Amino acid sequence: MLKLKIKTKHYRLSLSNDETHEMIHMVRFSGIAFWVGLVLSVIVLFGAVYTVLVFTPLHFSIPGYPDAHFRSQAMSNALKIDSLESAVARWELYARSISEALDGKRTIDYDSVLALANSREGLEKDPVFIRQQDSILKAKVSKEEQFGLSDTKRNLSIDGIHFFSPVKGIVTNGFDRAVHPAIDITAPSGTVIKSVLEGTVIFSGWSDEYGYTITIQHKGDLISTYKHNRQLLKKVGDKVQAGTPIAHMGSTGSTSNGDHLHFELWYKGESVDPAKYISF
Repeated sequence: MLKLKIKTKHYRLSLSNDETHEMIHMVRFSGIAFWVGLVLSVIVLFGAVYTVLVFTPLHFSIPGYPDAHFRSQAMSNALKIDSLESAVARWELYARSISEALDGKRTIDYDSVLALANSREGLEKDPVFIRQQDSILKAKVSKEEQFGLSDTKRNLSIDGIHFFSPVKGIVTNGFDRAVHPAIDITAPSGTVIKSVLEGTVIFSGWSDEYGYTITIQHKGDLISTYKHNRQLLKKVGDKVQAGTPIAHMGSTGSTSNGDHLHFELWYKGESVDPAKYISF
């Protein structure tokens, strides 16, 4: 029985002194061993580079790689754009209705528009549903922050600001961030409503749901809103000081069931409990 022997070629890599020809180091290897060693070296190199880029801050130096602040800002901008689109749509509807009324044309049937909106948003106004959605959103934000999607903590500390009370009365409905992001204060009809801080009026007009409403932009990313008024005393663009009369208390709007002020306070895009900072 004949045995077939496969002859394997071997190679030698030597390092020697060029002048004395003294052998310093020598490595013997076969062709297969060379290619196996080369492949393993490439795999180890790629693994090391991947580990360094993924598990160290070096990946932020890669051009085009979004860091935590960039992703947080992108999420904030998306929410603001969604709110702005909704506001622009309402204003366009309002402006078109006024234009058609001035031209003697048939105006928009708001009853049908409101009926359609109510049929779509009825579920979203359910307190139980709102609280569930709010809990889901908070859980999602907390999970994202665990993985570093947001490198900034929300700072809602406005304790150093001195607010002027918009009206003295009895608080009949407290603050609930999910269902009622405001407080309701009742007082006699016609009571003067005052601005809580210096600022500029950014909205002054009518809303079918909230009646006569006025909104003021203050310094430091603060916004205050006053709803269900009987009469407004300021218009858009007016400058006001803390304590300036801006409206008279009333009970206008479809959601009002008596004379009261529906007061909202917003800081850096988030609703805050006015009762923590203002004495009514």
